[in-house]
Amino acid sequence: MLESLVPLISLISLEVILGIDNIIFISILADKLPPEQRNKLRYWGIGLAMIMRLILLAFISWILKLDETLFTLFDINFTGKSLILILGGLFLIYKSTKEIYHKTEALDEPQATDTQQKKNFGQLLGEIIILDLVFSVDSIITAVGMVNELWIMYTAVVVTVLIMLVAAKPISEFISRHISFKILALCFLMMIGVSLIAEGLQFKIPKGYIYFSMLFAFLVDIIQMKTVPKHA
Repeated sequence: MLESLVPLISLISLEVILGIDNIIFISILADKLPPEQRNKLRYWGIGLAMIMRLILLAFISWILKLDETLFTLFDINFTGKSLILILGGLFLIYKSTKEIYHKTEALDEPQATDTQQKKNFGQLLGEIIILDLVFSVDSIITAVGMVNELWIMYTAVVVTVLIMLVAAKPISEFISRHISFKILALCFLMMIGVSLIAEGLQFKIPKGYIYFSMLFAFLVDIIQMKTVPKHA
């Protein structure tokens, strides 16, 4: 039992770190909805991520085939996984760039009607599902490379999703209150999009570099937030 505990904790830790991208993306999209609908979108988004990962684990033999070469172009072997990562990276860059443009332009938008809100909810949930699929495939293949026992993977997925459910609301509210952190979060997602494309092209960018640089930028933003009012 003790031998299984170490890989389980390691996998949960890794899944939580990888899940940060998902939480930030969901938090930013949830901020587009009225306050009473935001929790619903967060819970649906994270819940569907868990269901998707559990289903993918059930078809793990098919998932492993995504690492097989489909074709070669410019000496780069393209697999099913790499194509999913490239498309997901492009989508993430597009969404992040669009959101940054929207925030920096500071456009005044009229209040949406109930029909538009329902449409927006479905549209935003659809966008979350697309990113859930990308992150889920990456997460499952990473998990397979770390452990062999299927029950450890299932346990790690469930525990990780529960942690994400608890963390989603405070993270979302914090990002919503501070526009500078929202822009920083969008830049972070843009960097993740670039890393997904790079990984799809077999150019591995260690995620530790990305997380460290964004953590540094986050700390600088906090220091600025604490000091600027004092000298204003």
